[in-house]
Amino acid sequence: MYEFLTEGRTWVAAACVVFFVLFGRRLWAAIAALLDARTESIRAELAEAQRLRQDAEAMLADANARRQEAFAAAEATLASAEEEAARLTAAAEAEAKAVAARRERAAMERIAAAEKAAVDEVRLAAAEIATVAAERVIRQELSAEADQALVDRAIGGLAEALGRPVV
Repeated sequence: MYEFLTEGRTWVAAACVVFFVLFGRRLWAAIAALLDARTESIRAELAEAQRLRQDAEAMLADANARRQEAFAAAEATLASAEEEAARLTAAAEAEAKAVAARRERAAMERIAAAEKAAVDEVRLAAAEIATVAAERVIRQELSAEADQALVDRAIGGLAEALGRPVV
């Protein structure tokens, strides 16, 4: 009837039961403390990971905002540069037209001056030729008596030309 007491398995089982009864609470408390510590470290790591993720999302949002600001600033700079280029082009074009007009005016003035000088030169040459021709004609065709008559007639017409009687 008590044969089971002679077997080694029975005593091993009884020793295990006594061991767990005596040390089970302490063992369970130690295992629970290890598991609780592991749970807390995992929670801390998860919290740190969550915080890092939020920081990364904030940094991404900040980088996107700065990128948008830089893009807007670049567009504004480009628009400003295009406006400045258009203004400079218009100013250069106006200046070029003004310079061309001044040069044209100066050229026209030089041409007019050259024409006037040429006309004056031709007139002077014509007057000299006419004077020389008149002198030759007068010397060849006018005698002393005709000369005297011409002078008398000129003196007589002087009063009429001046509008006064000659005394």
